[in-house]
Amino acid sequence: LRYRDDLDDLERAEAVETVHENARGALGELRGILAVVRDPDAADADRPQPTLADLDELLAAESGVDARIDVALPTLDPAIGRHAYRIVQECLTNARRHAPGAPVTLHLAGVEGKRLEIDVANPVSNPPSGPRGFGLVGIEERVRAVGGTAVVTAGPAEHRVHVDLPWSPG
Repeated sequence: LRYRDDLDDLERAEAVETVHENARGALGELRGILAVVRDPDAADADRPQPTLADLDELLAAESGVDARIDVALPTLDPAIGRHAYRIVQECLTNARRHAPGAPVTLHLAGVEGKRLEIDVANPVSNPPSGPRGFGLVGIEERVRAVGGTAVVTAGPAEHRVHVDLPWSPG
């Protein structure tokens, strides 16, 4: 793309998006392969990325999170589980940044084998100011990469992220 001067801005943006999506997909596949061939006793830095199977550990490190899980997660595809874990992690980070000490609700639901819904809400006590960070952008990218949807509702009193992911990559 660096040398394609025959593309207009829209064509260039579409090409960049295609490259980006393919790179993310390849990285996900590579992580899956590495998880199979790695030594289970390897150092933590070599371990696969966390998934929703590691959610209890993440929640134990947080305070004030009311978590409700209304779907059986063991059959969730590991790639979706990795994205879901990072989405929840980012939502909790944002809640702590913009509403320190406030309660956070986390609800995982959906239809086993079909879709996973993630809903995270918290009151807002410290509204964001200045330029938008990359946390919500990262959530949106993860959701798009697997064919899901995300709705962010940032009201004056409450911030809510609702994500709908496929149970397995499409």
